[in-house]
Amino acid sequence: MNRLLFIYNPTSGTGQVKSALASVLDVFTKSGWIVTSYPTQCAGDGTRAVRELGAQFDRIVCAGGDGTLSEVAAGLMELDSPPPLGYVPFGSTNDCAATLHLPKKPVEAALVAAGTGVPFPMDIGQLNGRPFIYVAAFGAFTKVAYDTPQELKNTFGHLAYIFAGIASLPTIAPYRMKVEYDGQSLEDDFYFGMVSNAQSIGGIKPPKVERVVLDDGLFEVTLVKKPINLADLADGLQALTNPAADRSGALVQFQARTLTFTAQQPVSWTVDGEFGGDQPVNRVVNRQKALQIIRAK
Repeated sequence: MNRLLFIYNPTSGTGQVKSALASVLDVFTKSGWIVTSYPTQCAGDGTRAVRELGAQFDRIVCAGGDGTLSEVAAGLMELDSPPPLGYVPFGSTNDCAATLHLPKKPVEAALVAAGTGVPFPMDIGQLNGRPFIYVAAFGAFTKVAYDTPQELKNTFGHLAYIFAGIASLPTIAPYRMKVEYDGQSLEDDFYFGMVSNAQSIGGIKPPKVERVVLDDGLFEVTLVKKPINLADLADGLQALTNPAADRSGALVQFQARTLTFTAQQPVSWTVDGEFGGDQPVNRVVNRQKALQIIRAK
């Protein structure tokens, strides 16, 4: 029998992981795995556990939100021969689950992760060497994901991010920034920037989602330039969900493999909804087909 390491975050979502634990483990066992379970103890613990234990297992499955998945993937990136990674989503938004077309019911997702799913070679991003699964972003609203209290996320789900985002509006300020990518460059004042490889971000489809290919070595890049007035700013931010709404020309979109963002001051980033550091120069690299992710057929 093959060995499976099951890493779960007991605080994700509304604590549903604990109530579904027995059923999920039963699915793994019936699928022919010898299972070792590990509940994460603190932020970053998933990465450490995989780094120290992952090489002993034939498959790793994690349960929790996108942050848990990101932690586990970061640990796998440190292994010489990382095993395939399965995912049982329990978080508030679950963008990665939507991108991988995973079932919403835990038992069904567990069956995909340990039995019926297929390994898929997926690109993994790195921000200043730190891995991310689906998005790295800076500027307007990006602090919302990691500043929103867990209790609010548990109670209101995706609405919690909207509430916190509205509260952050008065603090929005642009960054003067040079963006170099694949031999090209541009320089402007930007309110927002997003480097992604996903079909769902914040619970919504990103601009030009039809261009997203998870293993092509390319990021989808979206930038919102400083507009002339607040009405244009509103158009630019609305264009993140509806590109046709951008009447100001504030929205910039392209694809790239590597990018360097150079600003005049430190810029705070998020990676997969968690704080990703604040430096004036930030480099983003696509590691094509770096990990095998289990997804539904």
